[in-house]
Amino acid sequence: MPKPSRCRRVCAEPLYKVFNAETKELSGSVTLTVDEFEVIRLVDFEKRTHEQCAQQMQISRTTVTEIYENARFKIANAIVNGKTLYISGGHYKVCDGTSLNECSGRCCKWGRNSNPIQHPSNGENIMKIAIPVKSENIYQHFGMASEFKIYHVENNQLMGTETVNANGRGHGVMLDLLVTHNVNCVICGGIGDGAIRALEQNGIQLFAGITGAADDAVSALLAGTLQSDMQAACSKHQHAHHGQCSHDECGHHDGGCHCDCKH
Repeated sequence: MPKPSRCRRVCAEPLYKVFNAETKELSGSVTLTVDEFEVIRLVDFEKRTHEQCAQQMQISRTTVTEIYENARFKIANAIVNGKTLYISGGHYKVCDGTSLNECSGRCCKWGRNSNPIQHPSNGENIMKIAIPVKSENIYQHFGMASEFKIYHVENNQLMGTETVNANGRGHGVMLDLLVTHNVNCVICGGIGDGAIRALEQNGIQLFAGITGAADDAVSALLAGTLQSDMQAACSKHQHAHHGQCSHDECGHHDGGCHCDCKH
């Protein structure tokens, strides 16, 4: 009698579940299970190792490798043969956010639902705040920032800061940087709709349309007095692009598109 498979833990249900080829001919379909999607998301998108993926999904590394190979073949089959790709079913459970300390990366569940993040293992409130800066002031265009200042906060107390190079190459690259550094809050000036959606989808809280010194903005946030001004944020973003608000949505500053735009 075969051993029953272990339930695979996934962070959340996929946002997009159907992908169609641009063809009028019916070429069949391929179904990717939710747990297969999760392995692809963790390994190929978040660049985790198979060992880290196994730890997060609460399965063995060999099982991850098997799922990964099956999922890659299904995706290749859909792309090469023009088949409709569905994401549905599988043997999985959606994480309720109570196992943050077991995950190798930032927990999207806790990032969406609480600010600051509650670490269940020790009860401490932990926050990482990122601000695009220039000369210690908030740089007024998110996608063009050359560097971010990241503030480490525990229990509403500032514990330290670090400055990381961003190169001003579009919001897709910025998002990768923020995820890599486990950021769960962004304070900025101007920002485009595409970047706003990307931050929201990754559970990163946003305070936009903010001006002045970066340190002052963090102090206001910790005091509970910082308020977003989205009208100002959009105005500043349009001004940076000379009235063309769509550029930042596709991350054109790094020469490529990082969103689901149709070209």
